[in-house]
Amino acid sequence: MNQERKAGEPSAMIWLWLSVFVIAFDLITKQLAENFLTYGQPVPILPVFDLTLLYNPGAAFSFLAGEDGWQRWFFTAIALGVSTMLITWLYKLPRENKWLAIALTLILGGALGNLFDRLVYGHVIDFISVHWAGSYFPAFNIADSAITVGAVMLGLDVVFEARREKTAAKATVDSHSKVKGKE
Repeated sequence: MNQERKAGEPSAMIWLWLSVFVIAFDLITKQLAENFLTYGQPVPILPVFDLTLLYNPGAAFSFLAGEDGWQRWFFTAIALGVSTMLITWLYKLPRENKWLAIALTLILGGALGNLFDRLVYGHVIDFISVHWAGSYFPAFNIADSAITVGAVMLGLDVVFEARREKTAAKATVDSHSKVKGKE
C-alpha cells in the first residue's frame, strides 16, 4: 500500500480522533484508579488479574525508575519527539492506509497519555496487574496497552508490506518473462 500521499490527496490525520479517545480513556481510568484504589493494595478481579495502584517514575518495566529524577525529563523529551514524528508521519500518510494510521494513532495516544502523567505528577499511574503462579507482569495502564497494540500493528504492517512488495516484484518478473516468451 502507498506509504506517502500525493499532493492534494487527503491525509490520515482524520484518525487523530482515535488518539484523543485513547488519551481521554487513559486519563479517566487513571483518575478512577487514584480515587478508588489504595496505593499498593491489590483488588482481585480474576485469579490472574488485579487492580493495583502503582506509580512508575521510569519507563516500560520500570526502566530507570530508581534514578533521582532526571529520567522524568528524558522520557518527556522522548515522548515529545516520538509524538512529533508520528503526527508528521500521519500527515504524509494517505487516508486510505487505515491499518497503519490506526497503529500510529494508538501509539500517539498512549505516548501522550503517559506524557500527561509525567508532566503533571512526575510519574506514570499504573493500575492493571496481571500475574500467573506467583509471577507478576509489571503493572501497566490503558496508554501502555494502546502503545503495545499499536506497536504490534506496526510490526504486522511491516511484515505484510514486505510480502506485498515481494509478491508485486515476482508478478513483475513473471509478466516480463511471459512477454519475452511470446516474442
